[in-house]
Amino acid sequence: MALVAASAAAMAACTRTPATTSAASSQPLRRAVSADSGEAHLTKLVQLTDGGENAEAYFSADGKYITFQSTRDGRTCDQQYVMRADGTGLTKVSQGGKTTCGWFLPGSKQLFFGATHHADSACPPKPDPSAGYVWGIDPYDIYVTDIDGKNMKRLTNYGVYTAEGVLSPDGKRIVFTSLKDGDLDIYTMNVDGTDVKRLTTTPGYDGGPWWSPDGTKIVYRAWHYDNAQDLKAYQDLLGKRMIRPNRMELFVMNADGSDQRQITKLGGANFGPSWTPDGQRIIFSSNHKNPRSRNFDLYTVKLDGTGLEQITFNPEFDGFPMFSPNGKQLIFASNRGATKQGETNLFIAEWKH
Repeated sequence: MALVAASAAAMAACTRTPATTSAASSQPLRRAVSADSGEAHLTKLVQLTDGGENAEAYFSADGKYITFQSTRDGRTCDQQYVMRADGTGLTKVSQGGKTTCGWFLPGSKQLFFGATHHADSACPPKPDPSAGYVWGIDPYDIYVTDIDGKNMKRLTNYGVYTAEGVLSPDGKRIVFTSLKDGDLDIYTMNVDGTDVKRLTTTPGYDGGPWWSPDGTKIVYRAWHYDNAQDLKAYQDLLGKRMIRPNRMELFVMNADGSDQRQITKLGGANFGPSWTPDGQRIIFSSNHKNPRSRNFDLYTVKLDGTGLEQITFNPEFDGFPMFSPNGKQLIFASNRGATKQGETNLFIAEWKH
């Protein structure tokens, strides 16, 4: 789930059914751009998309494909796409509604993602603007499809927000976030949807889970409430299928849900965590320097919360980082260089240690 209006590819609502699956030109964009001052870890930076809002781009295990969600081609809510890592072979694999959080299954011939088309072929309505800045907790369930969009089947059947899925490194289990038991909590299940286990139970939002490279730990974002009044406000808003995402910190736990502990105490919204290839650090997005702004940058931090290092320095949004399977590249979404306000594109860079 995207976090801010600057990355609205995961948040906008649409009013029409998207077009059918289509392939893009064989000529990818791949526009070389300059890294900003201070971005010493990013070399050979390349822009992969141009137009609309493109976000949450994640590699297949063999590094050959990327799946992402996009409002390209004039759409006003996200559809799920697959393309080769060089930007060629663009294919829409979703069937309408609204989508989020795609991930490849072992063998890179199938992927899963959250979608709402079972509820309505059009996208869910926008949240009530009188509530201020909120997320709509849309009725996603998780679907599996071939990488050409064929043979789609429904993996979960809860009818409430169930998304943010990530596959375990051994390819056997999926970790995901769901409202199925009345709060936004983290679960795991087998890749066929069986053996569902709940990992978090503390009242408040727990989400964005991501396995460590060795599969022994899960990092996630969360906000838990210190007093009954704030908790009630959260639960009242959740009852209207909305949350207010202005405060989040990073947590880590063992893969079975034990030893849950907070990593960051930065303030603001810290989200989109994943891991460095050695499993020693978390890479994530944060606006903690100015929590009221939409200027999110990428950071890394050790598992004990020390060693915070800023990675990006662009004055716009940077988020949803993921290292390539070989650890040599970093892909992320950014508003940098946008030709229209709020436009979000995908960028990939060689990683320099």
